[in-house]
Amino acid sequence: MPKHKHLLIRAEVTHPITTERECKSWLRNLVKVIDMKIVKGPYAGYVTKEGNQGITGVVIIETSHIAIHIWDENRPSLVQCDVYSCAEFSTPEVLAQFNMMEVVKMDYLLLDRAEVFLQI
Repeated sequence: MPKHKHLLIRAEVTHPITTERECKSWLRNLVKVIDMKIVKGPYAGYVTKEGNQGITGVVIIETSHIAIHIWDENRPSLVQCDVYSCAEFSTPEVLAQFNMMEVVKMDYLLLDRAEVFLQI
């Protein structure tokens, strides 16, 4: 049975990724580190809307997806990342990939989405 691991990361960083090229490279490297396979992408784009300025990237992996947005208007910059996979991966290996952005603070939550959350 698939694992349905969903890792949510919120980090404050002093050296954010700011270009599409950097973001795509970071996503490719993360996929490699956690031993996944890319199906499509990575894709990245820079958002210029005030209050939401920063790079957004996504990569479709064989077992689901990885998405990231980095708000770079303020210092420290805010990073939100979402890693979802139906296969095992190492949370510490994912978190270590943020070190290159010089993390000031990091919080994360690992969910098991194979379980029922709420029944209405």
